[in-house]
Amino acid sequence: MTQQQALASAFPGAKITRQAVFLTPAQIAAAKKDSGVDVRDGLVVRYAAMNGNALAGYAYFDTHPVRALQETVMVVVTPDAKVDRVEILSFDEPPDYFPKPRWLQQFRGRALDDQLSLKGAIHPISGASLTGRALVNASRKILAIHRAIGTK
Repeated sequence: MTQQQALASAFPGAKITRQAVFLTPAQIAAAKKDSGVDVRDGLVVRYAAMNGNALAGYAYFDTHPVRALQETVMVVVTPDAKVDRVEILSFDEPPDYFPKPRWLQQFRGRALDDQLSLKGAIHPISGASLTGRALVNASRKILAIHRAIGTK
């Protein structure tokens, strides 16, 4: 799935606006502290979706290593700062490590708290623990960045 296809799937019929945000050093530090994940990028691109006058949510894309190879995910954040969905757009690791859609459903409705963890409400993937860790870390990082940016 391309970014445009993923956005259209996440927000059918919505008006989607691309927003480029330059994080301040304080925002980067806050996101790192809140997520427990290294946040390096000073530039964040997010997509805000509007259904009429109502905010439908935000989408963020993140590319990161799983084991030795990369994956790209889209994390959709609800207006109340919870994960709506996690969609894997690109996965270069062996197919055996690719999580099932049912496993990805565990992220739905999760906020940035201790439950968004493989030791919390997200059950590990047998035989693919690095994939699970990478997806949890990406979700935590995105929610922390979203919190640091706010809803400008």
